[in-house]
Amino acid sequence: MATLIEFSKVSQPAGEPRRRWFVSDDLDLVVWCDESGRPIGFQLCYDSPERALTWQPDRGFSHMAVDLGESGGGKYKGIPILVADGPFPANSVADRFADESAELPAELADFVNMKLRQHPNYVHEASRGRHRGRTKR
Repeated sequence: MATLIEFSKVSQPAGEPRRRWFVSDDLDLVVWCDESGRPIGFQLCYDSPERALTWQPDRGFSHMAVDLGESGGGKYKGIPILVADGPFPANSVADRFADESAELPAELADFVNMKLRQHPNYVHEASRGRHRGRTKR
């Protein structure tokens, strides 16, 4: 099983919250932290082609696809950008994150896990159990 490992050297743009960056074979996680080191937002990238779920306190959730700028047609490759994407598969991504976050600092892992489970597309276990086995009448 892959596990998220922290990059030690991450650029820190002036005037922005401190960033911590973790990677595994399947996931990339950037966590923004306040002055005391507490997490205040995150971006979790997953799948191929890559998708990104971002949560920020002032904006909430956004789910985007990464356009790598590879349009072809004899043009130079463009800069990767985020573009609107479809529904976020909250349960499967939350499960993958839980599996790969065992080595993360507990405060960061708990923060991201909590937010993933607060996403509107996340179906809690009790709700999933109620819908299993139902048939239409």
